[in-house]
Amino acid sequence: MADQEIQVVEKKELSPEGGELTRNGVYFTPAVDIFETTQELTVVVDLPGINPEDVEVDLRESVLTIIGETQPNVSEGQELLTEYRTGGYYRTFRVNDLIDHSKIAASMADGVLTLKLPKSGKATPRKIPVSVE
Repeated sequence: MADQEIQVVEKKELSPEGGELTRNGVYFTPAVDIFETTQELTVVVDLPGINPEDVEVDLRESVLTIIGETQPNVSEGQELLTEYRTGGYYRTFRVNDLIDHSKIAASMADGVLTLKLPKSGKATPRKIPVSVE
């Protein structure tokens, strides 16, 4: 740990610049990592405190939308200090034709949503054998 610095990243509240949300409450932009192989893209989305049944992944008109809804916090006792802000998560991505839209898959474990976006045949690199005439 001595060689590594601790990086603090604050939750970024979603601003309505891209249009007003039609949902009530506070929404945050979840942190995302994207990895690429020759076969697919993998999108890893942090959704802390969100149950898998409260996650919605939707693909319409080449826009992939991720929404995570929070459940109300039911703590006993009087609140003395609450620094952790709760709210839902919302993020969208444009998916081009190089991704096979029909094979996108999602799974979730420990507050992390993983999306697998397989590349379509025309996007998958391949070697073309050269024949001898």
